[in-house]
Formats: sequence, structure tokens, C-alpha cells
Amino acid sequence: MSLVTQNGSKRKIKWGKLVATSVLTLMMGGVVMNIAVTPAYAQEEKKPDEGRQFGAKAGAIVNEALQFINEDQHSAALAQLNKALALKDLNAYERSTMYQMQGQAYYELDQYQPAIQAFENAISAGGLLPKEAAQLRVSIAQLLIANGQHVRGAEMLEKWAREGGQLKPQHVELLYQAWVQAERYDRALPWAEKWFNAANPKERKHFDLLNFLYNNLGMPAKQADIVKQMINRWPEDKTLWDAWASMLANGGREQEAFEVSKMLYLGGAYTDQADLERVVQYYSYYDMPYQAAQILEREMNAGKIKQTPEKLVQLSDLLRQSREYKRAIPILEKAAASSGKAKLYADLGEALYNEGQCGKAETAFKSAMERGFDRGKAWMLIANCRYDKAAAQDRLTCSMSDAQKAAAPWTKERKNAISAFENVPASSREAKNARKWKSFIAAESKAVENRCIFEANVKKERCFIAIRQAYSNEFLAGKFELGDETCVPYKAEFDSLYKQDKGDDAKN
Repeated sequence: MSLVTQNGSKRKIKWGKLVATSVLTLMMGGVVMNIAVTPAYAQEEKKPDEGRQFGAKAGAIVNEALQFINEDQHSAALAQLNKALALKDLNAYERSTMYQMQGQAYYELDQYQPAIQAFENAISAGGLLPKEAAQLRVSIAQLLIANGQHVRGAEMLEKWAREGGQLKPQHVELLYQAWVQAERYDRALPWAEKWFNAANPKERKHFDLLNFLYNNLGMPAKQADIVKQMINRWPEDKTLWDAWASMLANGGREQEAFEVSKMLYLGGAYTDQADLERVVQYYSYYDMPYQAAQILEREMNAGKIKQTPEKLVQLSDLLRQSREYKRAIPILEKAAASSGKAKLYADLGEALYNEGQCGKAETAFKSAMERGFDRGKAWMLIANCRYDKAAAQDRLTCSMSDAQKAAAPWTKERKNAISAFENVPASSREAKNARKWKSFIAAESKAVENRCIFEANVKKERCFIAIRQAYSNEFLAGKFELGDETCVPYKAEFDSLYKQDKGDDAKN
């Protein structure tokens, strides 16, 4: 018979043969057989019958059963014991002893439930001393636990301890195992702590047990303490560091958990994909997308993180968050081509847009729209890219003719941007912004026109002043002299407005 220990191994119960631990004196031929069971521990209960003797007939049968037991012929022993138990007028002592032997035989045959019942019958028969009954209850408790009746067996063993029984180390171990098997971790904890404290030297199994129980009972402070002790003893064990980082994270200490994970990664402790992905997530969470992208790209190139379309998207997202659009473009091109998803083509268009590659960006956005991407959003991005290109062109000058202004890149690129804004559907959420942009571009053109009008007016006023001054100086100089030749075109207009005839006051 074996018990499953907390680490999963099996251990045979140390159960000496009941008969071998008894003192038997067989006196045949009218003389009785006296059996005295090894003393156990004191327990108050009903005093058994005084006659602790075997009759000749029962003794002879039991003696045969004893011989079968000692020869490991337990089935034959059971047959003899059943024959003996069928006798009439057996006293309590005889019945208790026979039932004990019967229980022993069943136990050796790995028939645990019948063994338990036989031992319980031995107590019920009333022929045992209090110490004997108490010790037998301990044996029953062990059998119950081994037979999968963990709660009943553990409670019986605890009751025996409360009533004065002295628990041995193996009893303490058995109790925590029973409660763990029953998944009653709160009942297992006191016995586990007792077992831990008594252990000298303490082994890994002692720490593992408390770590397991504290974790399942939601006792982070105590678990943290035991894990720290374990890390000090076994610093090379990555699982302990992982547990420590997990406890920090669960306790709201994410930054410290990140530092632990970062230390393990930089120290080369992380090689599994899940661990490496967690490090990437930490860097991203703490607003370090560039470092996250570097790690993800490095580990994908090393084959430690599988290169999938999803991972390529994640890498491109991190690069775009880092404003590393140029590096994101080839990754997005690969991801979009392999998946054919509209969102990836739109992301590619955005990356190209941020790199100023408007033509390629427009192609990517149109591919996204063909696959169902939001037309309003796509055309807004195309229009913005066109406008950015227009904004980079040389400004119009007031010296240009109307034809030159119309043919200038500044004007043409703005018209292209307007046509893109006009492609934003009226039903789109972007329609309002598109209208604002068109109004803004029209206002820019109007501003150029107004600027040129203002500059022309300033020029004319300046020239009028120069012309008036030239007329005033004509009397002294003897002739009309206009110093600024660019003002000559304005003289006719001045004369028509202000000069009435030669020599009048208009020239003053």
C-alpha cells in the first residue's frame, strides 16, 4: 500500500505486521492463548471486558490463521479467521483480536476498504484496551488517507492528536499530504508549516510546499518571503525569479516586476518565446517602443520568436510608435503581401506618408480601400500627403502673372489636395474635417491674392508721393525728374487724378 507524496512520488506505508508486534503465548490442550497488543497511546473510552483470553477451539483456528499470515498466505488466513468468527460464544477480546488479524490480511492483499472495516470492527467489538484502540485508530486513519478518503482520515488523525496522541514527524507529513490531496489548503497549511519548521536541513521540497500553499491561499506577503529565501538558496533557478516577478506584478509593483524580467533577459536567462514576448510587452508598456522593437526583431531573426504575420505587425507597430517609419516600411510590405489585410495596407500607407513617399502611400491606401478600409480615413490621409507636398513648394510671388501663378507647382499641388479632400464621402466622419481643409486651402489662395493687392497699393502710394515730390522740385530744377523709374507707370494715373493744368497748384 502506498501514499502519493506532495511531489508526486509514492511511498509505502511503514506498517509492521500486527501479529509480529504482539506477544502471543499459545498453550494448547485446554490451555489458552494470551495475546497482548503492543501498547499505543492513552485514550479515555469504555473499559473492555476483563476476559482477555482465547478458548481452546477459537485459539486453535486462530493459530492456523497466524501461521498462514506469517507465510504470506493471506487469503488462506482470511478463510480461517472467517471460520473462527462464525463460532458461537466468542468473547470481546477474541473478536477484537480476530478482526485485527483480518484487517492485517486484507491490508496485505491491498484490499484497503475491507481492511478499514475490519479494524473498525476490532474497536467496536470492545476487546481492546484504550491504548490499543487509540493506536488502531491511527492505523485506520492512515488507511483511509491511502484509500483516497483524505478528509475522513485526516480528521481522525487530528482527533487522535487532540485527545492526547503524540504526533510523530511521519504523522505530520501524512496530515499535510491528506489535506493537499483533498485540496483543502487552509487545513494543510498548519501541518505544512510545522513540517517545514521541524525540517533540518531544509530541502527544496520543504520550500516548494509552502510556496504552493501560500500561492493557492492568496497569501502574497508570506509567499514573497518564502520565494526570497528560495532565490537566496537557488539563485540560478529561473522559475523562482519568474514567480518573484509575477508576485510583484500581481501586487501592483509592475515597475519592479519589469526590472526583474529585464535583468533576466539581459543575463541570458530567457530563451523561451513566452518569456521573450513578455519582455517585449514590458518595454512597450513602459513607453520604450524602440527598445521593444529591437528585442522583437533580434529574437525573430535568431529564431527564438516565430516570425508570423501577427509578429510582423507587432514589430511594425512598435517601429511606427518609435517614428522609425523607414524601417517599418519593408516589414509592413511583407506583412501586407502575406496577409492581404486592409488594415496592413493602410498602416503601410501611413508609414510611407510619414516618410514623404506620397505616391507609394497613395497606392497603398487605394489597395486598403479596395479591401474594405474606411474610404473617408484613407482619402483624408492621401489628401494630407498631397497637401504636405504642396506646402513644400516655392511660394507664389506678386511679380508673377496670373498664368504663371496658375501653372506654378504651389497652385497645382493644392488643387490635387482639394480633389482628394473632395473624395471623402459626405457620410464619413472625416467629411467635416475635409470641408475645413478645403476652406483653409481656399483661404491660402485668397491670402496670396490679398497680399499682392496690398503690395501693389503700397507701391502706388509710395510712387504717388515720389511723383508729387518731383512736381514740387520742377520749379527749382527747371524740369520734371522722377528718381524711381519703377514709378513711371503710375504718373499717368497720378496726373489724371491730381494735375488740372500746367503751373496750377496740383503740382505742389
